[in-house]
Amino acid sequence: MTPKAKPTRPAPAAARITTESPDRKMLDNAVGQIEKAFGRGSIMKLSDTGGAPIAGIPTGALSLDLAMGGNGFPRGRIIELFGPESSGKTTLALNVIANAQRLGGIAAFIDAEHALDPSWAKRLGVDLEDLLVSQPSYGEEALQIAEMLIKSNAVDCIVVDSVAALVPKAELDGEIGDTHVGLQARMMSQAMRKLTGAIARSKTCVIFINQIREKIGVMFGSPETTPGGRALKFYSSCRVDVRRLSTLKEGENAIGIRMKVKIVKNKVAPPFRQAEFDMLSEDGISLEGDVIDLAVEHRVIDRTGTWMSYGDIKLGQGRDKARVFLKENPKLRDELIEKIRAAHGLHPGSIASSNGQVVAAAEEE
Repeated sequence: MTPKAKPTRPAPAAARITTESPDRKMLDNAVGQIEKAFGRGSIMKLSDTGGAPIAGIPTGALSLDLAMGGNGFPRGRIIELFGPESSGKTTLALNVIANAQRLGGIAAFIDAEHALDPSWAKRLGVDLEDLLVSQPSYGEEALQIAEMLIKSNAVDCIVVDSVAALVPKAELDGEIGDTHVGLQARMMSQAMRKLTGAIARSKTCVIFINQIREKIGVMFGSPETTPGGRALKFYSSCRVDVRRLSTLKEGENAIGIRMKVKIVKNKVAPPFRQAEFDMLSEDGISLEGDVIDLAVEHRVIDRTGTWMSYGDIKLGQGRDKARVFLKENPKLRDELIEKIRAAHGLHPGSIASSNGQVVAAAEEE
């Protein structure tokens, strides 16, 4: 004899707060008390925030902009750039500074490593007259300077180079060989707690450049880690792993490097996307070379053997000649960029060029 099935109790209907319900009146009273105590705008509905897409600063590499969600490095967020030595981290950060300046913004560079090369920055398009530079003596000073710049609400981009060079004052005052357990991690943790809210309100793009270290005794998984504790990892909206793939050569002479960038954390777009592009010794990131690679990938330009063409326009035989052709014809390059962005479902936006111009494309719909 089969047992009778137990009668199922119908699930209660979800209670909905109406404008006349007692719950709504209690909620309105609570919201009123919060606004009275903390000011208007301290609490609101998510729909009241507008839901506008997060603004960004172009990186100078279209493939990286697309990997970041289409607008480059987001404003009002913390970005961590990390990777081995000579992988192009500082060059990438300087390109972001140059593009922020071209868009009419103000940028600052906190040089904790005391190694900024003004001539290289100028070749990348950085306006040295408008760049604020600080070379602090110790870590707390660097972070306090960053905090004051952020709270001024006047700076669009701040680069801290690097986290590993932010030495706590107590360590500087001590002797070489003294043990200072967790000093830098505590300093960074306190700084992140103080800076995050101010960064979001000021819409400042704050880039922390970091080095990598290796953990001893790791048998499985990657032994690589970054200095400064875990706080920066948690508070960063984007963590960008920068690597050097290969050295670009012209005959026997090295003319640049091929960079590979992986977005290992991204709160503004899907993570784990990758981008590859060239960084040339003459003028930094090659936007034209990046555009050619993406245009071939999305079949915006045709490739017949070694010849490349766009419609009836012959770009040249080989990638290098096509790159030079696009550099001499920026309007054609910008047209290709618009088509590549459209292939990704993005509206035309600000196009960061490598010749010192930022061209505003068609207005967003």
